[in-house]
Amino acid sequence: GAKTITFLDTPGHEAFTAIRSRGAKVADVAILVVAADESIKPQTKEAIGIIKEAGIPFIVAINKVDKPGANTQKVRQDLAGEDVLTEDWGGKVPAIETSAKEGNGISELLDMVLLVSELEELKADPSTPAKGIIIESTLDKRRGHVATALVQDGTLHVGDWVAVGRVLGKVKSMEDFTGTSVTQAGPSQPVSVLGWSAAPDIGREFFASKDKDSAEEHSLSGINLEPIFEFFRTPFKEPEDEHKKILNVIFRSDVTSSLEAIEASAKSIRSDKAGFRILDYGVGNVSEADVKTASAKGAIIFGFRVSVESSAKKLAEKEGIRIATFDIIYELIEAFRQAMADLLDPEIQRNVTGTLKVLALFKKEGRAQILGGKVGSGKITRGSLVDVVRGGKPIKLGKITQLQQSKEDVGEVREGLECGLRIDVSQSDVEVKEGDILECYEEEKITQSL
Repeated sequence: GAKTITFLDTPGHEAFTAIRSRGAKVADVAILVVAADESIKPQTKEAIGIIKEAGIPFIVAINKVDKPGANTQKVRQDLAGEDVLTEDWGGKVPAIETSAKEGNGISELLDMVLLVSELEELKADPSTPAKGIIIESTLDKRRGHVATALVQDGTLHVGDWVAVGRVLGKVKSMEDFTGTSVTQAGPSQPVSVLGWSAAPDIGREFFASKDKDSAEEHSLSGINLEPIFEFFRTPFKEPEDEHKKILNVIFRSDVTSSLEAIEASAKSIRSDKAGFRILDYGVGNVSEADVKTASAKGAIIFGFRVSVESSAKKLAEKEGIRIATFDIIYELIEAFRQAMADLLDPEIQRNVTGTLKVLALFKKEGRAQILGGKVGSGKITRGSLVDVVRGGKPIKLGKITQLQQSKEDVGEVREGLECGLRIDVSQSDVEVKEGDILECYEEEKITQSL
């Protein structure tokens, strides 16, 4: 008879560690995909650690063998370096060479999955009430909260009561992975379930029962589970350093796992000079209420794979609130990091363009000083800033507003030449003397990064 294999895909970026560390616990067999042309990357090491910790059997798929730079022996060698010994290296881990692009090795991979699972003697009893794991959770505008449940034991039916932690639901309807309506789901089958009172947390176990009372008992016993979004929920501590700049933010996302990925990445952004305060976060589109909150606290709203309601757009334009939406998580994190960096005052860099030795002092006109001198190095430019150097240190003097050479107005005077100049003095207490060295410079603003 035909055999069914359910695949759960977990993206390979460090932001998804939280989901993946649960993902491995959800699976019976893991497939570690390694690119033949890139071999082992940081996220591969991370995945190996998670698989080993979960203690589940796994298969290595060496993919992209069709690529010019493919080196499958190097992959096996690098895996051995991570204590993963493939069968042809005297170990127990099966390795299949595949090319997803050309379809090579795929049927061998599927056969290997079935073989490994037969050896594991995986069994489930479809006649008992269902239990399993919530692997995704989202808010649909029309249909309310929708969660993807993976049944691990028993059978889930439409009409069953389901408890996930403190959240209760009654299964109104279910769809399989193709979007087709189903009335029941057995072991290893993922289904999207409608009928929740609130969003169930991902990575949590669900328990089904025929009546509400037993479901409630389960939900009460599930109160002290590890909370997700601990970091988002932690009360914000005002920084001890009052010079630290704080960015207020609101996060909105399409599904819970994306929020979790944003949280994992936000946690890793550390800076002594800037911090952030999360005013609100959640699943769903950016609403007018979000803009009102942002307006009251001067916040930026970041959205991931969500749209912005038109009333929210209008209000944001009126109130000058920035709403930034993204479809790629790394771009959102970069924009978030940049928004924090933008709070920091730019660093001013002083670029010296030339020096001048004062040979003669002429008259003073109000705040202006007219003098003559000889350019020592570089060049002197009209409009540039000028300091007087005392004891090796520059002291702010002012700005060159006029420059003359042989009684003619000029824009610049080069090394070794004499000139007359008019300086608008900004520091009235600095007295220029004959023999002083003046330093001309330009200021460059350099934006800081985190």
